[in-house]
Amino acid sequence: MSQQEIWFLTGSQNLYGPETLQQVAQQSQVVVDQLATGITAPVKLVWKPTLKSNEEIRQALSDASADKNCIGVITWMHTFSPAKMWINGLDLLRKPLLHLHTQAGQSLPWSTIDMDFMNLNQAAHGDREYAHILTRMSIARKIVVGHPTQSDVKSAVDAWSYAAIGLHTSQHLKLARFGDNMRYVAVTDGDKVSAQIDLGISVENLGVNTLVEAVDKVSDSQAEALAAEYEKLYDVVPELRAGGARHDSLVYAAKQEIALRAILEQGGYKAFTSNFEDLGTLKQLPGLAVQRLMADGYGFAGEGDWKTSALVAILKSMAPSGQGVSFMEDYTYHFGPGTPKVLGAHMLEVCPTITTAKPKIEIHPLGIGGKEDPVRMVFTATPARGRVLCWVDLGERFRIISNEVEVVEPTEDLPKLPVARAVWEPAPSLAVSAEAWMLAGGSHHTALTTTVSSETIDDFARMLGVEHVAIDQSTTSKSIRQELAWSSAYHRLAARL
Repeated sequence: MSQQEIWFLTGSQNLYGPETLQQVAQQSQVVVDQLATGITAPVKLVWKPTLKSNEEIRQALSDASADKNCIGVITWMHTFSPAKMWINGLDLLRKPLLHLHTQAGQSLPWSTIDMDFMNLNQAAHGDREYAHILTRMSIARKIVVGHPTQSDVKSAVDAWSYAAIGLHTSQHLKLARFGDNMRYVAVTDGDKVSAQIDLGISVENLGVNTLVEAVDKVSDSQAEALAAEYEKLYDVVPELRAGGARHDSLVYAAKQEIALRAILEQGGYKAFTSNFEDLGTLKQLPGLAVQRLMADGYGFAGEGDWKTSALVAILKSMAPSGQGVSFMEDYTYHFGPGTPKVLGAHMLEVCPTITTAKPKIEIHPLGIGGKEDPVRMVFTATPARGRVLCWVDLGERFRIISNEVEVVEPTEDLPKLPVARAVWEPAPSLAVSAEAWMLAGGSHHTALTTTVSSETIDDFARMLGVEHVAIDQSTTSKSIRQELAWSSAYHRLAARL
């Protein structure tokens, strides 16, 4: 993402004359430099010359929309920039927009303020003129108010920058679907055409034989080399190590990783799914391979769940180095004693980026699927604050649902649970969060993140024009029912308009 850019556009007009406009340009460049020191997102903040006329504005916003490296635009009206000049340009803008409501100086120079200062520093009302036309044109945007040296301003711009990366990922995401979704399951299915129209995601069915044939082509020497790498990186149980009784199973898992990685790289896919009901002649359900690919930034969800797979890929793009994001599932509950908790896991496929511990590689029976025992990493997620999310198709629209959680240590050890897992306490409580999740139509599959902020998720949903139902400490049974009713009414009305 190092080549991705966010353009900084400053508004003014020719009324002020060359001397004032020169000061506008200099001060806006300083603002860019001040903001850039607080951006952790892997983007470059690019200053552009001051926009002073309808023609310049139209050209700049048209260029931003067409430039493949530009993923978002920040605008600031340093002086008064009559908003009618912006209409034609804004009508062409196809990139997310942040409106920075700021000024060059943090404090007023009370004893020296004169009319020259007042004519130069007019953002307090210049931005309001500009904001009026954004509202009138119903343009979605984020508004950040304050001086660019303030930590809260930098943080808000940074969160939006990560969301812009997520939007770019969504709009260019190709997803490989090996087989269909699990039979008779509703929530993992959905309208793939609408997903491409509304979200930009292209879901492509490859068929499980594509993977079978690719695995068969991997040589033993290639797989042995990767298996040796596993032994260096992870705590591999003796029976799977070179010379162990079940080493062949580790080698086969390595073949699956090599094959999957080649298919994804050659096809330009950033996410994929598989289905334990449709494995063809594969000897085992891919477990270790999926975990390793997720750790490298690929999205994944099981049982043909392309929506959650896409969400995992998008969240990984919005996380520093793709860390702290995993496919997950609410598996079973601890109602007490003590604080109620959720034990999250899946059959095999949980990403190791949610733990700081060294994962073990083990082999155990799966119990379903009718295949050989699959190899997988086993670990427990490291305690941290985070959130679980899902993406559901409601028929007439898509909805993102998120729940704030606290990942905690298990109440007791789990010596007989042969899968990677996470234990969390959902906000505001297990009872209220579960009720809210189910009322919102949330899926049983989720994406867990301890690195992508709720602000970034909210910004991303706004950019995409997708409803976001956030369950947090303020949620009550009454409030969630009211929110869902109002939201449904709004989206149905907005769709008609």
